[in-house]
Amino acid sequence: MTTTAEPESTTTITTTTTEEAVWMLTGSMNTARYYHTASILPNGNVLVVGGDAGWNSAEVYNPFTGFWTTTGTMSTTRLFHTQVTLTNGDVLVAGGTGSRITPLSGAEVYNPSKGRWTITDNMDTARAYHTASILPNGNVLVTGGSGISTLLSSAEVYNPSKGRWTATGNMNTARFYHTASILPNGNVLVTGGSGISGSLSSAEVYNSSKGFWTTTGNMSTTRIFHTQVTLTNGNVIVAGGVTNAFTGVNSTALSSAEVYNPSTGLWTSIGTMSSARAFHTASILANGNVLFAGMGNGSNAELYG
Repeated sequence: MTTTAEPESTTTITTTTTEEAVWMLTGSMNTARYYHTASILPNGNVLVVGGDAGWNSAEVYNPFTGFWTTTGTMSTTRLFHTQVTLTNGDVLVAGGTGSRITPLSGAEVYNPSKGRWTITDNMDTARAYHTASILPNGNVLVTGGSGISTLLSSAEVYNPSKGRWTATGNMNTARFYHTASILPNGNVLVTGGSGISGSLSSAEVYNSSKGFWTTTGNMSTTRIFHTQVTLTNGNVIVAGGVTNAFTGVNSTALSSAEVYNPSTGLWTSIGTMSSARAFHTASILANGNVLFAGMGNGSNAELYG
């Protein structure tokens, strides 16, 4: 007699756990500072530089250990400067103000492997409250800012391989406290900030291959202390800020946001954030969403996407 065993019946249950992102404290910097700058190094560490109370100091954050380590000091105290990580992994810091709040023309380069700073060529114009953007060819475009007793429309380009600055086309409008971001075609969009007569709604585009500026559509409102990020679809989102800075008029932070379409040169309102924000940050995440965090003296955050 032959007996045939019944096949076992198995059931596989798959569960999916959705984890909500949370905020966690990490190691404190060695020096309290504000009006400082930060950029990511090639190994994933973060270099923080200068600022009020930070002065000429710098330190490096290791995201794997959560600890900060002091590194070489700059030759000059800096706040309201710019900082960008170059394509070769070094870090360029330019301009800003010193301890006497006078705009600086000096620039220096940090070598992460050596932990040391090297003075490089001075900018043609001393400037603070300006922007700095990495162009497709690896050069760095700085725009506008506040000079010595004047607002600046000038722009200049730093060539890392030569260690030299070269003047390029002037913006159509002098501005400081503006924002800038790279468009998909390698051009640079600059928006808002404050001009000679007050806060600006204007925007303009720098042609990185030809070296000149073209005005484009105005935002729906004047903005200063706002944020600006290029989205994964190539459009640019601008959010928050205030409208009447430096004019003696009481100014309330904005909750509005709008998106710029580089193909049409037009802006479209996308509603409002849950909180009005100025002096905040905006960061694009790996999934394409944008994280808006802070609001002057506020601590809340929200996502767009």
